Amino acid sequence: MPPVNCAISDLTPLTAISPIPWDKKAARHLYRRANFGASDAMLSDALAQSPEVVINTIIQEAINKPLTPDPEWAYWAISDYGVNATEEFTEQVVGFATDWLDRLYTGNLRDKMTLFWHNHFVTQYESYSCPSWMFQYYNVLERFALGNFKAFVREIGLTPAMLVYLNGVQNTRFEPNENYARELYELFTLGLDNGYTQQDIEETARALTGYNDFTEACAPIGFRPLFHDDTEKTIFGKTGTWGYDDVVDLLFAERGMEVATHICTKLYTYFVNPKVSEDIIAELASIMMTNDFEIAPVLTALLSSEHFFDEANHETIIPGHLELFFTHSKEQGIDINSELQFLIAGTASDIGQRLLSPVDVAGWQGNREWINTNTLIVRWGALQNLTDYFFLTNAEQYRQLAIDLTDDSNDPALITQRIIDHFIIQGLEQPEEYEKATIRFKSEIPENYFEDGSWNLYWDTAPQQIRLLLNYIATLPEYQLK
Repeated sequence: MPPVNCAISDLTPLTAISPIPWDKKAARHLYRRANFGASDAMLSDALAQSPEVVINTIIQEAINKPLTPDPEWAYWAISDYGVNATEEFTEQVVGFATDWLDRLYTGNLRDKMTLFWHNHFVTQYESYSCPSWMFQYYNVLERFALGNFKAFVREIGLTPAMLVYLNGVQNTRFEPNENYARELYELFTLGLDNGYTQQDIEETARALTGYNDFTEACAPIGFRPLFHDDTEKTIFGKTGTWGYDDVVDLLFAERGMEVATHICTKLYTYFVNPKVSEDIIAELASIMMTNDFEIAPVLTALLSSEHFFDEANHETIIPGHLELFFTHSKEQGIDINSELQFLIAGTASDIGQRLLSPVDVAGWQGNREWINTNTLIVRWGALQNLTDYFFLTNAEQYRQLAIDLTDDSNDPALITQRIIDHFIIQGLEQPEEYEKATIRFKSEIPENYFEDGSWNLYWDTAPQQIRLLLNYIATLPEYQLK
């Protein structure tokens, strides 16, 4: 029996008069899912507006965000490089990855969706090893992040990165290669064993032949009519001399609802809950179909709904390593430089989340797959190292964080609770859990200073106490959830 989603709310948009309150908890939930968290100041700004305005702003800012400018080398072939091509390759890829990390950390929903699609339409840099092909692939992910899914499918399959990674460049009428045809259906559009047959895969592979024309490494890959099978094929019960564009048209015409259901399920499990609500997904798929496979209306309906904000859908997802580390930093209200972002990415890479190279064509499986006995220890250590680094860089920011979250309280129990509730949306289940955390916060300061009220957040020890509390919070099971 599949796990059950306990949320009872539907896609009715959240408003100021909804039964689900528009409060700091709801705003924090929204920013964790639609971005990588938010500082307390950002949450306060959001609560000064209606939820409709905040959510619409998030969507529109994502849609309207300018695309990443083409680097100088965006369309270079190997002949455009000098004698030190390998060194130039490395410099370009590292520079691009560094910039991408900054866009993720400082960006918006567009950037988060680009990362989402990178884990859907997977390629691995090591398979094609061309900076220009890497950028062209990324550009398609970014352009269609909230765009039209049918157009997205049409274009992503012709990127050189995908043609090389899934062997499209080897797919000819003389020797058809089924790799891309299989993943097109199984992973990218329909889902495993859903609405297609082995014969559909074989016939589709024949229809996709001919994209084998390139003159040198990293150059464009074009169509060679000589290598294309122009005889009749039967796909989804339809017979014709189908080619690449015909396959996409047939797929969305004959299996449109299956495509919409598969994609809406992936969006739901990414943004809402691994335990799906079949009724909600059916409604989202209908919205996608009604809007001719546009992604933005689906995201708008989902992220603005009472169902999304239902407490049963809070802290139900284990975030990826990058997301966890970035959220940890952003929710402390701290800007991190590119060097630190790169170190964070290195740690994430060491435990299985490497930008530009998901583990395989199926991508990072996410949620519980992020956690094992090795990765959990590394995640704890990385979070604590970040806090320690921030403390050594500017200890006073922790004093200010506590003052802002607690209205300058001198009650250690209240301070502990407010800080925990800022970082853990649902808080802790039992009072004794807060009591244990309060003991950690008090550190080695004699109890009488708290009892007589002489201790306060302006003591020299306060930043260090907050640091200790944050490091304690980082090890709590609830902190591994978003």
